[in-house]
Amino acid sequence: MPALPQAWSCSTFFTEHGRKIFLYSCVIICGQKFSQRLISRIQDTLTKNPDISRCQLSRKICEWLDWRRPNGALSEVSCRVALLKLHRRGVIHLPRAQRIANFHSPKKKRPIHLKKIPQVKGRLSELESITIVPLNGANRRESQVWNVLLDRYHYLGSGPLCGAQMRYLIHSAKYGYIGGLAFSAAAWRLSDRDHWIGWDEPARKKHLNKIVCNSRFLIHPHLQVKNLASHVLSLCIKRLPQDWEKRYGLRPVLLETFVERDRFTGTSYLAGNWRQVGKTKGRGRQDVGNRSAQAIKDIYLYELRANAREILCDGRPRRECQPQAPVDWADEELGRAELGDKRRVERLLTMARDFYANPQANIPQACGSKAKTKAAYRFFDESDNRTAWRVVCDMDKILAPHLQSTWKRMAPEQVVLAVQDTTFLNYSTHPATENLGPIRNKKDHCIGLVLHDTMAFNLEGTPLGLLDAQGWARDPKALGKKRLRAALPVEQKESNKWLKSFHAAWEAQKHCPQTVVVSVGDREADVYELFHLALSEPKAPKLLVRAEQDRLLADGQGHLWEYVSTQPVSGIQELHIPKRAKRPAREAKLEIRFAKVTLKLPKTKKHLAKTSGLPEELTVWAIRAEEIECPKGIEPLQWLLITTLAVDTFEDAVEKLNWYALRYWVEVYHRTLKSGCKIEQRQLGNADRIESCLAIDMVVAWRIFYLTKLGRETPEVPCTVFFEEAEWKALVAYKTQNPIPPEKPPSLREAIHMVASLGGFLGRKSDGEPGTQTLWLGLQRLDDLTEMWTTCISFFAPKYMRSPPAPS
Repeated sequence: MPALPQAWSCSTFFTEHGRKIFLYSCVIICGQKFSQRLISRIQDTLTKNPDISRCQLSRKICEWLDWRRPNGALSEVSCRVALLKLHRRGVIHLPRAQRIANFHSPKKKRPIHLKKIPQVKGRLSELESITIVPLNGANRRESQVWNVLLDRYHYLGSGPLCGAQMRYLIHSAKYGYIGGLAFSAAAWRLSDRDHWIGWDEPARKKHLNKIVCNSRFLIHPHLQVKNLASHVLSLCIKRLPQDWEKRYGLRPVLLETFVERDRFTGTSYLAGNWRQVGKTKGRGRQDVGNRSAQAIKDIYLYELRANAREILCDGRPRRECQPQAPVDWADEELGRAELGDKRRVERLLTMARDFYANPQANIPQACGSKAKTKAAYRFFDESDNRTAWRVVCDMDKILAPHLQSTWKRMAPEQVVLAVQDTTFLNYSTHPATENLGPIRNKKDHCIGLVLHDTMAFNLEGTPLGLLDAQGWARDPKALGKKRLRAALPVEQKESNKWLKSFHAAWEAQKHCPQTVVVSVGDREADVYELFHLALSEPKAPKLLVRAEQDRLLADGQGHLWEYVSTQPVSGIQELHIPKRAKRPAREAKLEIRFAKVTLKLPKTKKHLAKTSGLPEELTVWAIRAEEIECPKGIEPLQWLLITTLAVDTFEDAVEKLNWYALRYWVEVYHRTLKSGCKIEQRQLGNADRIESCLAIDMVVAWRIFYLTKLGRETPEVPCTVFFEEAEWKALVAYKTQNPIPPEKPPSLREAIHMVASLGGFLGRKSDGEPGTQTLWLGLQRLDDLTEMWTTCISFFAPKYMRSPPAPS
């Protein structure tokens, strides 16, 4: 019995000669419904007219069903395709296909001699006027030229083209025919395309014919002329809807095309305002079972109508769909940036990938070419007055999608620490840079930027991503006027950075209602307004900071430090103190005391109480940890923490101390940012441009840091959770000296150790786990290895480009 779609129902009968036949109740083929009654009528016609041809039969069926194309002609071709499918499945039995003899003497085809085109590298004007020549049955000579051009210079050749089609020649007044284009029927199904449109199954079947595929595009390889490809595309797109409607009676509203990423970059389509919406699955039109691996191609779409998606969805609002999986880490972290133009987003993703591949390089070295370097500097340049398609790409706009990705990583966690910290970026070696400010004091004359960021950590110390980033240059005129600033409200002072970051943590709390978000700060965060903000609403994030001020307490309790010191010792806790500068790592024994305290409003802020709404008193909890038995030559630890979290037991106090100890990791992140990404070496001539570049570097530094921590905590998960397919296969091939990848990818820990070994990590028992420095050095080498492996394997053994099938 032939294989049936699920929608078919079948009964089995035997003819008088014993031959088995199948009768189906209903089936839809080529968009037409074939009922059992219709199938019986077709078979009766074949029985009564055994000499009927397939063309005559298809014409009869089209007349029965009034099956017509949009231009009114009978859909004979589609009908013959449907009949052939029914015949192959044994539903009907068609007569043998007839061949019509041609008694006319064949005309000798004149050989096609293409005009020789020299190597041309120049401007578009050097080609003189460019015209688009449509092809039809009347211009056979031009059709032959089109076939010769495509067969000779296009990697797919001249055909075959699928379904309805239009072909065009590109003509230069100076050099003659210089290329060609072809448009044909759209792909039947494309997951990323259909998701972008918002199609359900009925809408897709109904409106698929309103999409046209740009299946061929060729410019003569001798012509290296800037803007030629995008200019040709625009000329062709202007006339295609009318030409298509004239031939087929239906006006298309959307164009699609596919760009093989290993061969082309898609620059001409991006320049022509085409939109990249995803990628293919690596199989052809007829490869339903995905048995033959083909190259992955990027999908580009162009809207011929502004409301194309509404037209394709019958005017209904586009249905909400689950977002498609991002192309890679850069797309996941930055791909949803709203920069006003999709080309700027593509440039942002390209720079992020380049910076990650070579984090210690300067911008020209990381970009790798003059064109990409020029585009990068143009991206950062906000002084260009030609803003018709440009927008200023500031730090907030670039980081906005990364913040959303951070929220997603936070959602499964029970507790997330939003650690705030300030670092200074020294650009004193670039005195010509504009709009910088002092970062230390008057005597050292250091200039640069202040960076205050908030990084989300889980309780294992894994960096989940940034929640906030603030960068600014201090006003040189305000330096040394600290006493005057004391009289100002916090909104007019630099201390407001802590409140801004707390608001960012609050925003994350709203998106992660099941997660307890705790804002963590060092002694500089000991700001009375920050405590008031944290206690203003029950749903606000919690606060945990290290005390700097010996604040006055209410109810005759005296001052904060003395009062907590008089509390009884609740227990002794050992705490791991990581290595820092010349101080070795050690296990510190800490005496723990805690108490509930009420802080009084500082005298210096009483004049602001009425205008800012500051309360006279705030109730918080204080925890004091003092090191005992400290090694000689090392200053003992003394921490006094203030928190809005309830601390009722010794275990509660130890928990908060362990949380605060994780604040150290934000300093590791800043070290990665400065040493690994060399952000202080960026020469962009303007503080605003530096901030835009800094936003990209911050995401790159986070990814390096995240990779380090992830490998230590989840070592047995497959490396595919972090490394792309080509990356881990190239890595294993290099380390094993075997180009054939294994069926099972290595674990994440194994892959991280292999990457670190490329950066100098020896992996001895006493070495521990690799750090960020060896990782970022190894990642630079891995990028080159991946590119070389991909190039070789795609030529010699392309089947290994695809992942092995998952075990059943």
